[in-house]
Amino acid sequence: MRQVADISAIVVAVIALATALVGAWAWWRSSGSRLFWGMWRATQLATTILAAVALVAAVTGLDPRSGLFWLYMLLPIAVSIIAEQLRIATAQYVLDRRGLEDAEAVGRLEPVKQREVVLQITSRELATAALACVVIAFLALRVLGTA
Repeated sequence: MRQVADISAIVVAVIALATALVGAWAWWRSSGSRLFWGMWRATQLATTILAAVALVAAVTGLDPRSGLFWLYMLLPIAVSIIAEQLRIATAQYVLDRRGLEDAEAVGRLEPVKQREVVLQITSRELATAALACVVIAFLALRVLGTA
């Protein structure tokens, strides 16, 4: 079971790092990337699988070298969930800063202003998710030292 946990952690780290790199590139170019958002969902799925592996490891009686093993196995999914909530809050933050009530208020703006708002929201969402991927990769790699 230890090998399964290690392999799962490596896979999560690789997926998360690749997603972070694609996200950083898209953020740098100020472009919304469909590839990135698909990879972000894959990263979230991978963290869910890692948590499931932790559950199976616990049920089968895995005794890791360090109790931190369990923390590093479960924190990636927590980071994924928190990042998703921060993404949601980002849009509202941008609207509030501009004195806009909701998406309908954005629709009443001039097309150029609409584009500015959308670009600012997507840029912040992308940065939030990409940074979360870096944290997820770090945590997943820490599994290797504690199993």
